[in-house]
Amino acid sequence: MGHFLPALLIATACTSTEPADLLLHNGKIVTSDERFGLAEALVVRGGYIVAVGGEEIASRYDPAQVIDLEGRTVIPGFIDTHTHIRGRSRRHLELAGVQSIAELQERVRAKAAELGEGEWITGYGWSEDELAEGRRPLRWDLDDAAPLNPVILTRAGGHSAVSNSRALTLAGIDENTPQPEGGVIEHDRNGRLNGVIRERAGLVSRMVPDATEDEIEESLARMLRDQLALGITSLIQAGETPEGYAMWERIYAARGEELPRATVQIRWVGSDRLAAFGRRTGDGDDRLRVGAVKVLVDGGFTGPAAYTREPYKGQPGYRGSLNLPVEELYALVDTANRLGWQLGFHAIGDSAIVLTVDAFAQALAAHPRDDHRHYLNHFTVSPPVGTLDRMAALGIAVAQQPNFTYTLEGRYVANLEGDRLAHNNPLKLPMDRGVFMGLGSDILPIGPLVGVYAAVTRKGMSGEVYGPEERLTMAEAITGYTRHAAWFTFEERTKGSLEPGKLADLVVLSDDLLTIDPERIMDVEVEMTVVGGKVLYRRPDTPRQ
Repeated sequence: MGHFLPALLIATACTSTEPADLLLHNGKIVTSDERFGLAEALVVRGGYIVAVGGEEIASRYDPAQVIDLEGRTVIPGFIDTHTHIRGRSRRHLELAGVQSIAELQERVRAKAAELGEGEWITGYGWSEDELAEGRRPLRWDLDDAAPLNPVILTRAGGHSAVSNSRALTLAGIDENTPQPEGGVIEHDRNGRLNGVIRERAGLVSRMVPDATEDEIEESLARMLRDQLALGITSLIQAGETPEGYAMWERIYAARGEELPRATVQIRWVGSDRLAAFGRRTGDGDDRLRVGAVKVLVDGGFTGPAAYTREPYKGQPGYRGSLNLPVEELYALVDTANRLGWQLGFHAIGDSAIVLTVDAFAQALAAHPRDDHRHYLNHFTVSPPVGTLDRMAALGIAVAQQPNFTYTLEGRYVANLEGDRLAHNNPLKLPMDRGVFMGLGSDILPIGPLVGVYAAVTRKGMSGEVYGPEERLTMAEAITGYTRHAAWFTFEERTKGSLEPGKLADLVVLSDDLLTIDPERIMDVEVEMTVVGGKVLYRRPDTPRQ
């Protein structure tokens, strides 16, 4: 799979020892370069890699710090092409990993006791696929846990939420409330509200008081630091307003050296507000920069609301929906492309994908650009091969989330069948047709190693394999989270592989991804995360050197 690199080709020539900041040696270093080479030692100076090769290069340098890898594996730091890192207030509950409705209720009760009567409680991350009861929490479950507090808890994926009776009342929602455009207020078979709102949970969440600026900034910085424990050294934040970007600037100005590097997509807020923003794709530095402009073309899949060419399984005539009129989509794509923005659009259903690609194509025909690097996020329902070929010809890429095949299996089985189910979140087919692809996690808080597992096995949580022909090799999966991911921010020449002259962003793993049993990939531990040559995360039981 890899080839050991001769030191003479990649180490700087010298006749006596040179100063260095860091030496890592006695390990298996996966470079993720074009050759997907292997090495045994790596030298860092001034935040950049100066040499990679065999053990013999160590004698050429006088490093301030030496890390003996003791045979462990090093790969480039993971670059997550799609994340949603959010600052939270005191009222918020993180519900990822909750295993039963009873456990969820206990967390809500504890938060109600902490905050006091009448205070809003919010949360994120539950999934019925992971709950012992095998169903969603409903209004009555939350009423039982916190009858005197308004509660809204958002499902993993962010496209639906459940609220209790007090929250619904404060939002002015009852059995007679009209259905919102593009969303669903659910009722049970007796016509009563069950508390679930799909795609338009903002009807309730808009009632939640704003957190203080200090609360949000401190929480956001903490959550960014948490990404280091997942081996993430760079990430793309998938959507902030221009005003939201200002908060990221404050955080990175104060503590950017402690955090992963970040590129922030900017939501489409109209050409006037974007002009007033005064920045464009690529503005910033190697710690924080402006990314693509973002639009949500269709809904999410947990609803389901993604816009598909054929009806959903068991729902004749229902194909989801677009979030904006087709004419508006074409117009804003043309404007953003003409203004020089990179475009990184959310498109999940195959019909939404076809429309978005057509809009990109028309805009590029009207205003050609040599290196636009426009891309689609998600790409869940595989489009026609002709669309893939068109994307390849136009240079339209995909930021894919392979972990969805694993974590959202239950939603796919419920709503798709046949080839659409087998080829959910396609990987190999688009790549084989020439579509450039990088990998990421999205809003599900699980980290790249789950994505690597799903990419090479194509297994859901049940163990079922979906579209085995879509599997990636381990080398392809690692490349998708490293060198290829750097391309999406125009930074493939400065990061994404372990080569001299590139940023010293890397991860030390407990096991060798190239030889491990695929079923053990999710058990691999991130032992150390290095950004710019500085160890920013060390697993608590990892010895210091």
